[in-house]
Amino acid sequence: MCNKRKLMTSVNYTPCWGLMTFLLLTSHFPALAQNDLGLRLKTGKAGLVTFDAAKNGKSPGKNATSQLDEGKTLFEAGRFAEAVKLWEEAAAGYQRQGDIINQAWSLSYLSLTYQHLGQWQKAEKAISNSLNLLQQQKGNPAPLAVALNTQGNLKLALGKGEDALKSWQKAERAYAAAGDTVGKIGSQINQAQALQSLGFYRKAQNLLVSVNKKLQTQPDSQLKVQALQSLGVALQVLGDLQKSQEVLKQSLAISERLNSSADTSNILFRLGNTARDLQQKQVALNYYQQAAAKATHPRVEVEAQLNQLSLYTQTSQWGQAQSLLAPIKSQLDNLPPSRTSIYAAVNFARSLSQLARRDRGESAQYHQQAARVLARGVQQAENLGDMRAKAYALTELGGLYLQTQQLAEALKLTEQAQQLAEGINAADIAYQAYWQIGRIRKIQGDTKAAIVAYNLSVNALKSLRNDLVTINQDVQFSFEQSVEPVYRELVDLLLESNPSQENLKQARETIEALQLAELDNFLREACLEAKRQQIDQIDKTAAVIYPIILADRVEVIVSVPGKPISSYKTSLPKADIENSIKQMRQSLNPAYSNEERLELYQQLYDWLIRPAQPQLATSGVKTLAFVLDGSLRNLPMAALHDGKQYLIEKYSLALSPGMQLLQARSLKGENLKVITAGLSEARPGFNALPAVKLEVKKIASEVNGQLLLNETFTTANLRKAIQSKPFSILHLATHGQFSSRSDETFILTWDKKIKIKDLAELIKSRDEDKASPVELLVLSACDTAKGDNHAILGLAGVAVRSGVRSTLATLWAVKDESTAKFMAEFYKQLSQPGATKAEALRQTQLAFLQNEDFSHPFYWASFVLVGNWL
Repeated sequence: MCNKRKLMTSVNYTPCWGLMTFLLLTSHFPALAQNDLGLRLKTGKAGLVTFDAAKNGKSPGKNATSQLDEGKTLFEAGRFAEAVKLWEEAAAGYQRQGDIINQAWSLSYLSLTYQHLGQWQKAEKAISNSLNLLQQQKGNPAPLAVALNTQGNLKLALGKGEDALKSWQKAERAYAAAGDTVGKIGSQINQAQALQSLGFYRKAQNLLVSVNKKLQTQPDSQLKVQALQSLGVALQVLGDLQKSQEVLKQSLAISERLNSSADTSNILFRLGNTARDLQQKQVALNYYQQAAAKATHPRVEVEAQLNQLSLYTQTSQWGQAQSLLAPIKSQLDNLPPSRTSIYAAVNFARSLSQLARRDRGESAQYHQQAARVLARGVQQAENLGDMRAKAYALTELGGLYLQTQQLAEALKLTEQAQQLAEGINAADIAYQAYWQIGRIRKIQGDTKAAIVAYNLSVNALKSLRNDLVTINQDVQFSFEQSVEPVYRELVDLLLESNPSQENLKQARETIEALQLAELDNFLREACLEAKRQQIDQIDKTAAVIYPIILADRVEVIVSVPGKPISSYKTSLPKADIENSIKQMRQSLNPAYSNEERLELYQQLYDWLIRPAQPQLATSGVKTLAFVLDGSLRNLPMAALHDGKQYLIEKYSLALSPGMQLLQARSLKGENLKVITAGLSEARPGFNALPAVKLEVKKIASEVNGQLLLNETFTTANLRKAIQSKPFSILHLATHGQFSSRSDETFILTWDKKIKIKDLAELIKSRDEDKASPVELLVLSACDTAKGDNHAILGLAGVAVRSGVRSTLATLWAVKDESTAKFMAEFYKQLSQPGATKAEALRQTQLAFLQNEDFSHPFYWASFVLVGNWL
């Protein structure tokens, strides 16, 4: 379990929920269930659901009640510091009157607001005081349920997932005792997010499915609309985008039937965010346009317009972008000062900066407008006492000065932002500020100071592993643009001009950290920890090769057991590198000229291997493990050619996420037990794979195990086999695809597609006998998405998620018949005494290379082993 502070994202924060409604509808915090027993529902401005304090048998003074209500209004507006003052006074007033229930309400509200301000100790003290007061009371359990919900929110924010789960389970029981079905459902949605934070994806998914079923039986109401909306957002956070879209559309349909304009515009905005996450950019634009048109509150309208604007700039629709500038500026000018208005200003300034980069002639005008917007945001944050919003706006303002090469001003503003962010433990802002300081120092020529800043940024990112998953749901966040460059730019600095051993080691660790961050981003969850061993402890005859694509070169780090780390580079513009890699991929088509293909793969050999060949030859190295970067992941290392022979003719090969591997056992004798499942017949949308029948029957005749073929290869039968049969290898001969998106990565059974997370959970669901993990997962007919540099993460992801030691799969779809022959030969080689998985693969590839019918790399180079090769 991770134990780190979870911080609200600084990116485009959207508090699009009625204050203290039963659901909190942002993706950044769990749902806050609320009841209508202790508080009376009323419809406030813009149709938002707010609450009046119920009498609860007391007659509180008018002053305390008005302070409580005014604080809610300020909270809804994002004016948290002002809300705190009023609720502190209200809590004190109720205490003087002896009104314990309303004092407890005030303290619950205070805790939630302190959380938004990053004042964690005050938040913990306030909710503890609230719960102590309520636990002394008997009667209505509703206030206790709400306080427990707030406590759960705080515990999750502090990285205490187990404690959060317990609080929300208690809240669920309290809501049930109060007869509040909606509050109970809200608590269950919260529990799903706590379970996901602990890595229990299957349990979280099952709970959400149960919640969805309960919601279907509820009558149409505004509360059901908002419950479904919150469920849709939770599903988006968990990475189930299709289901998220489906649930949000259900919410939208009910909202439209109820003629709830405020809810309708909010849901349309959320649907736009989900569509954008699905890369459905035009669909997203349409939703944003509808959300703006139907908005009953200026906040929703301007946020929808801002997301339209950022999409227009992203897709180079400059005319449409410019047409939105005037209306957005007008809306921003009229928004009351709040965190929402400040974040909106930052969003606007970013789009203006994009326009300035595109239109050099008008860049000064755009920069000036962005600077004015940001300066006003900084001042508003100062006036509000909102240090998080101030740090965020200052970081962006410093970035604007950096863009205009006013380095002294940029550094001063960014350092101020960094100090504020550190002061409130806002690591999500601090990492951006440190990164910006590093860029400034690099331009100033102070490499040492730049490396220090970049290291601090990377350390902040490591502390945010869970939060990056959540931040990624925000439409303004891109892992490739906002996280990946931090690691790459640090590596660039570390490897400049004759790097020391210390710098080489740090560069290697940084690339491994990037690989882990990419995997977290792919799986949308962090804390995937397991007992791992160093490669040089597992296999002293294995060298690890790290090729890294930078802006002006390919850098290669080589780690050989017992030797100093070495590095070398090939200077080329990144565009030329990428173009060469694209040609290398295309040249593997049998229709391509052999001469041209060999020339290209000799070039790749020159980049990656030739400088290290003398050291490898004298070090007794038998296996090369590649930690591949970017588009290099699309290329088969087995096809590298030195002018005389292929790399596979000299070494066993494997792909690895880094220097550490899950410990494996030898696959031999009694350990070689296989569950084999395959589809040879066509299924809707998928062609038949006739040779699969021969493949799986041949495997079943060679090794012990169970066979599931065609109609017997159902999801239920596969689950039953996995949970009941001892096995070391799971062989799936079926259609499938690996993509950089986990929701688009699947394998096909007779009755359905199984997504990667479900497959991983299925494998993991068997008896948790840690002494007998699944050693090998074979995916013999699957394909990786064309041109997708991160698709190989699917192969690594299923292994890491399920605990499988290694995965054997293909980089492209190979002929059905040749695949069947390849797999039969692989198991034959794997059965040989002392054979490792990598050596069995190598011998199979060599057998194909020597076969006149299959000697072309198209037939044998596609197969890659990911993970432990022993």
